[in-house]
Amino acid sequence: QVRLVESGGGLVQAGGSLRLSCAASGRTFNRYSVAWFRQAPGKEREFVAGHRWIDDQTYYTDSVKGRFTMSRDNAENTVYLEMNSLNPEDTAIYRCAADVDPRPRKIVRAYAYWGQGTQVTVSS
Repeated sequence: QVRLVESGGGLVQAGGSLRLSCAASGRTFNRYSVAWFRQAPGKEREFVAGHRWIDDQTYYTDSVKGRFTMSRDNAENTVYLEMNSLNPEDTAIYRCAADVDPRPRKIVRAYAYWGQGTQVTVSS
C-alpha cells in the first residue's frame, strides 16, 4: 500500500514556474513506478510524466518536453515535478500516481495508487 499526497500547486502567470511535490508513504517506494497526470476542466485525465524504477527512465508527454522535469528522491519518498515556461493550457489538477508495475503504460488504469491532486492555474 502506498499513500500519496501532492503539494505545491497554485496560481502563476504565464511564463512562470512551479514545483510540485508528491510525498509517499511505504518502505518500498523505490520499487514503485511513479507518474504525474493532469486533468483540465471538461477534459480527460492525461499522462504528463513518468519514471520507471527498474531502469531509471523518465519520460514525458510531448507538450511538456523541455519545460517540465520529473525527479524522485527515494530517501525522502518524494517525487517532484518542476514546471517551467507555464502557459494557460497547463491549467489543471495535477495528480501523482504509483504502481508496482516496473513498466506501466501511460494510461490511468495502469496505476493503482493515486493522490488527491493539487490545482495549478496559469493566468494569461
